[in-house]
Amino acid sequence: MFVCVFVFVFGVGSGPMRHVVIHKPGGYERLRIEEAADPRAGPGEVAVEVEAIGVNYADCVVRMGLYTSAKHYVGWPITPGFEVAGRTADGDDVIAVTLFGGYASRVVVPADQVFPRPGGWTVEEAAGFPTVFLTAWYALIPCAAVEKGQTVLVHSAAGGVGGALLQLAKIAGARSVGVVGGAHKVEAARALGADAVIDKSSEDLWAAAERHAPEGYHAVFDANGIATLKASYAHVRPAGRLVVYGHHSMLPKGKGRPNWPVLAWKALRVPRFNPLEMGDSNRSVMAFNLSYLFDEKPLLARAMGELLGWAAEGRLRPPTTTSYPLANVAEAHRALETGETVGKLVLVP
Repeated sequence: MFVCVFVFVFGVGSGPMRHVVIHKPGGYERLRIEEAADPRAGPGEVAVEVEAIGVNYADCVVRMGLYTSAKHYVGWPITPGFEVAGRTADGDDVIAVTLFGGYASRVVVPADQVFPRPGGWTVEEAAGFPTVFLTAWYALIPCAAVEKGQTVLVHSAAGGVGGALLQLAKIAGARSVGVVGGAHKVEAARALGADAVIDKSSEDLWAAAERHAPEGYHAVFDANGIATLKASYAHVRPAGRLVVYGHHSMLPKGKGRPNWPVLAWKALRVPRFNPLEMGDSNRSVMAFNLSYLFDEKPLLARAMGELLGWAAEGRLRPPTTTSYPLANVAEAHRALETGETVGKLVLVP
């Protein structure tokens, strides 16, 4: 996600650490529970006894061997995981953001990557908070610069990042139109702040999108990839932005590993945006991967400060969570890849 966690072995502490290790890319069978010596904190670091771990779609992409920054920062073997909630040795309830290494019973992180747990939230809700809200914050505020009175379109609106985008759009004073893939997700998107919801399983997505914003959208947030990118860009109004933070439709649903010929074919179909056309139409395309911003400490501090402040004021709802034992990590990955889940999935060591 945002910044890095280094789970070093400093020596044997209170007992063996249990963590998920992926030795080489592949399907769910690559997720192995192993033990390692208890990590100890060095100067400027904090040890966290992990009570819950957020699961993100990027973790599945890491397992498949397709997450570029995982290769850049870690390589193989690798322990996935971008966020945890737990307790420090001093007894403080905290959340921590990580760059891999989070699927573990204990982690050691730099002190500036540890934050107080939002009051009144369960440990599972807190574990599911940092990654999706940081992604949504970066997409909506620095990238799209959404302002009061604007209209935005949010794909996958009942998911983790989509739900966070709806809430942050409401705080910004923007009108949001959420897109969901099934009737069972409509009310979830409304509860998260969507002013209108499009159920693409029962109505034409783009005809409905045009009804809700005939002049186009000030910002469209899209993690689908080739399934919607071209049409999303076509529905951005002049001076608007398409913000891309994923390519989920390129990967298989619930099958655990990519079909390489199909993936190559889909890669060839990814839209290419022409800067000359973008200048003429006065529209922009922005894309990001927060894992490459791990050393942007002021940005992280600002983002978490604002998000935790809004959480304390009751302006942010904790994510809906579904918990799995750490030993059932493969089941959690399989469920997330189906695209049928609502909110966040969490692992409990």
